[in-house]
Amino acid sequence: MLKQKDIHTVLIAGSGIMGASFAQIFAKHNYDVILYDIMESALEKAKSLIDVNQRAEIAQGDLTAEESSALTGRITMTTSKDSFSKADFVLEAIAEKMAIKHSFWSEVSEKVGEDVILATNTSGLSISEIAQAVKHPERFGGMHWVNPPHLIPLVEVIAGEKSSAEALDIIYDIAVDLGQKPVRVYKDPTGFILNRLQYAVVREACHCVEMGYASMEDVDNVMKYGLGMRYACIGPFETIDFGGIDIFNHVGSYMFDALCNDSGVPKLLKDAFEAGKFGVKNNNGFYDYSDGKGEEALAKRDAAFIKLSKCLYGGEK
Repeated sequence: MLKQKDIHTVLIAGSGIMGASFAQIFAKHNYDVILYDIMESALEKAKSLIDVNQRAEIAQGDLTAEESSALTGRITMTTSKDSFSKADFVLEAIAEKMAIKHSFWSEVSEKVGEDVILATNTSGLSISEIAQAVKHPERFGGMHWVNPPHLIPLVEVIAGEKSSAEALDIIYDIAVDLGQKPVRVYKDPTGFILNRLQYAVVREACHCVEMGYASMEDVDNVMKYGLGMRYACIGPFETIDFGGIDIFNHVGSYMFDALCNDSGVPKLLKDAFEAGKFGVKNNNGFYDYSDGKGEEALAKRDAAFIKLSKCLYGGEK
């Protein structure tokens, strides 16, 4: 298998929000990037998204205009599957449907060299099940990033049943080389770790609003100004240690029974979806993003993430 130091050309499959961000992350760290998609229109959107992201980083002083130009010059966009033969590493970020991933990987794993490491950015599908379509599945693993990946450093490196320790180490080393903060997920649980924690919070947040305990805005504010600030610096187990295991054990004796344990999608979330509310992507979500407010919200979010990254890591992820 190719080691991280031997990987020079990276192919990103899927040019959506995540794929476009991956392209600029790898290019920023001097990899040659091939951004592949089946649709030319999708690549055009990716080019626009990369331009927006680059302008934000230049405005924040994280890149010079010259560095940005050199970065984009290392990205080639294509709809040709012949490009896969040039890859030293493949990261897939296509539709989150098992049949589509199986079709993709059954073809691609035949086209690339047998020493090429393969990774999927799925946010919750089984790595082991995806790997059923991969030729030489021991070189395949999960590489789950967090949106927006060019600003948030976490990468989950997930083992499938047939993933070799060598392949997982190489994926981990790639993440480190990109300045990310990788973690290892030793098994293949639904949602891995981040999404298991995230959806537990989403379920309780929806429950608090549905029960009339607080408004949507104030639930968001509890996270932003309370838990969010805490968890940006220390994790849940560290929080317990600082607060006292005895305290958390005592409060837990009555709190866990009071929490929502409903199964299925919360009504608040399901009703919004069925009403055609998709969030910023269609300017209609739990909040109003019409008349340019969506772009303003994204710019504000990204600026805040950049400032937070500088505070916590000195600008280095």
